[in-house]
Amino acid sequence: MTKLPTLFVSHGAPNMVLYDSPARTFLQGLAATLPRPEAILVMSAHFETNEPIVVANEKPDMIYDFGGFERELYSMRYDAPGAMPLVVEAAQLAQTAGMSARAATGRGYDHGTWVPLMLMYPAADIPVAQISVQPHQDGAHHAALGRALAPLREKGVLIVGSGSLTHNLQAFFRGNYAADAPAPDWVSDFDEWVRDRAESGDLAAIADYEKAGPHARENHPSPEHFLPLPFAFGAAGDGGRGERIHASHQNGVLMLDAYRFQ
Repeated sequence: MTKLPTLFVSHGAPNMVLYDSPARTFLQGLAATLPRPEAILVMSAHFETNEPIVVANEKPDMIYDFGGFERELYSMRYDAPGAMPLVVEAAQLAQTAGMSARAATGRGYDHGTWVPLMLMYPAADIPVAQISVQPHQDGAHHAALGRALAPLREKGVLIVGSGSLTHNLQAFFRGNYAADAPAPDWVSDFDEWVRDRAESGDLAAIADYEKAGPHARENHPSPEHFLPLPFAFGAAGDGGRGERIHASHQNGVLMLDAYRFQ
């Protein structure tokens, strides 16, 4: 079986699924560049817990974890089956690595999961499991969690970190940036730093982004949208390197880049 790469994708706002944009077009074509996975494991920025929880239901429900968007979004469904055996195996791998992870049921797909998957795999015919992000933990914790789950790639599992390359919503809403405004220096400097570190295989720097990355706190006032990136990087295994496979931005300050690691 072909060992799959790992991915980090910027999932954008929920209404990305409704309107043309470079990020939407990229996600719609991404699956064609990958071997077809047996199952998908997603770490979403919108599933926050104190310790790692891996979750799936036989028939997962939907979570509309947003307000003020177009009415049609609240009736959309992504009916991919839950990857129940994957939940148990992923939790066991994390436990073997010394983490207090556990398997669980009872949670549906939040938009960090269903937005990118609806664009990548619209047939919804690949089983999906989700794993939580721990925002009180650092990038090194998430890199280690990803590394613990790296063996899943050899079994046809596509491991995806879903967040946002930058995510300062206060700057987005109050900065008066036009939709097509260029990225200011404090955003572009961080964006290019991530690219340099990922493509050089420097997982340690990515994991320590809050100290090592330029303007890290300005780009991520809270960490949950960045932490899926060191998770995906770590899941590539020892010696993994990243390739930036998409770069676009919205209103200057929201970078919607995507990375492939292997």
